[in-house]
Amino acid sequence: MSGTPAYSRRVFLARFGHGSVAAALLVAGCGPAASTSPVGTAVPTTVPPTVPPGTSPGSLPATSGFDWQRVDLGFVSAYVLARDGEAVVVDSGPSGSADDIEVALGAIDLAWDAVGHVIFTHLHGDHVGSAADVMSRAAGATGYAGAADLAAIAVPRPLTAVADNDRVFDLRIVTTPGHTAGHIAVLDEVGGILVAGDALGTVGGTLAGSNPQFTADMAAAARSVAKLATLRFDILLVGHGDPIESGAAGQVAALAASS
Repeated sequence: MSGTPAYSRRVFLARFGHGSVAAALLVAGCGPAASTSPVGTAVPTTVPPTVPPGTSPGSLPATSGFDWQRVDLGFVSAYVLARDGEAVVVDSGPSGSADDIEVALGAIDLAWDAVGHVIFTHLHGDHVGSAADVMSRAAGATGYAGAADLAAIAVPRPLTAVADNDRVFDLRIVTTPGHTAGHIAVLDEVGGILVAGDALGTVGGTLAGSNPQFTADMAAAARSVAKLATLRFDILLVGHGDPIESGAAGQVAALAASS
């Protein structure tokens, strides 16, 4: 059940049915180094969570076919989506996070050899601090990043630049510049899950935009929030703060309208 720890207090698993694609999405925090700073300025919304008929909070209908886990790395989070025994890792977390990612994969009976793709949402150290370690352990994986951030990410083999609407393992890349010039988000259109990196976050359960302390261009970041508000999804997974497990698109739309 979503929100129920699968092992200790570091990982939880929410099951969303079955399908033909697997992805492990691990998303860490915000800023060039470890920080306990909150994400942005929280903007409360009055949009209530909505749950599709016949489902419980944190779940989607069985046709979505995805499982997801949250890996708590302290000041940031990592996320795992899995289906059919294959995996994609999105972000590596800060230095020393590869073991936590390995534990998360093991919790769903996967290992590094199941990881075919590694996606980095942006160049900040809390997202790419373990990039080289993760890419080394996932020896068969291809790595990806936004073109403007790619050169700053140190990995043992070349990364592939991705652009808006590119597909990686049937996941849609959404360019969301502002936090950094090459920031990207990842959308599972079938499962209705958006992994927003640091384009969005939550503070005490309240949705917020990009943290100004670590944002290169706040005007561009606001435009990226407006762009995300046009997408269809139910679950929002953020680098900082707790996920929003239902009704997330409405809350993002309310945040964009208030900016």
